[in-house]
Amino acid sequence: MTEKPRQITVLGAGTMGRGIAHVAAAAGFETLLFDVDPQSLTDAETTIHRNLDKGVKLGKIDVEEAAEAKASLCLHDDLETAVAEAEVIIEAVPESMALKSQIFTQVARFAPAESIFASNTSGLSITEMAASSGRPERFGGMHFFNPVHLMKLVELVRGLETSDETVDTLRGVATAMGKEVVLVNESPGFVTSRINALIGNEAFRMLEHGVASPQDIDKALKLGLNHPMGPFEMVDLVGLDIRLSILRYLQQTLGDTYRPSNLLVQYVQAGRLGRKVGHGVYDYDDDGNIIREE
Repeated sequence: MTEKPRQITVLGAGTMGRGIAHVAAAAGFETLLFDVDPQSLTDAETTIHRNLDKGVKLGKIDVEEAAEAKASLCLHDDLETAVAEAEVIIEAVPESMALKSQIFTQVARFAPAESIFASNTSGLSITEMAASSGRPERFGGMHFFNPVHLMKLVELVRGLETSDETVDTLRGVATAMGKEVVLVNESPGFVTSRINALIGNEAFRMLEHGVASPQDIDKALKLGLNHPMGPFEMVDLVGLDIRLSILRYLQQTLGDTYRPSNLLVQYVQAGRLGRKVGHGVYDYDDDGNIIREE
């Protein structure tokens, strides 16, 4: 694929999928957003429109560009229709190798032979997923960050058989979306998840051992190390269940350096999964703001 693709299909209308669809539509791509759940699609459209309108109010995008982005977005709950003409297909389903491999096996039956596939995984094997697609040379990783329309980075991940043409096409897509790209050769956790998992896990260990409060640990890293978010603010945003899943995968592939903190495991068992449920390390109000103790 030498020319810039015109149509992008995003698989999954959750937090990351709707964010990727937002930046794809805003970049001028004909954007198809697929999910098996019609309500998730409706919620995603509402969120994307709200964020575009907020961008207009903040002067980051003009009214015409926002209107064009909204018009470029199309919702689908039928997989075959959603991928039938897609030039680039970006998967953003939950972080499960079995689920991701299954959907790429299905998509390969319906997508054009020249389509390029990408996974938004935060650390799973691109090579393993690529094998399930039957087109490993046309498969790469695109790790976006939440919130997608604000975060500038995309980790572009090359699997064992990813072709240079595929890398160039995916780099062009990310650049058109306004992202900065780092190229990573496949390794568990890539760059960011591997480092961030260690920081967050150590923060839980310090909390478990009574070193400091969550608020003071977050404050120390923000003011002392110039991190934009503290590790507990970050894990609440990402989701404690997702962080735990990543740590378990990294422990399996890289060793006990990544063994999850017992306290993190307990928080997940208690259902304290972060901002998405209103309770994580911190408690949140309906607008997603931390409820501060008086």
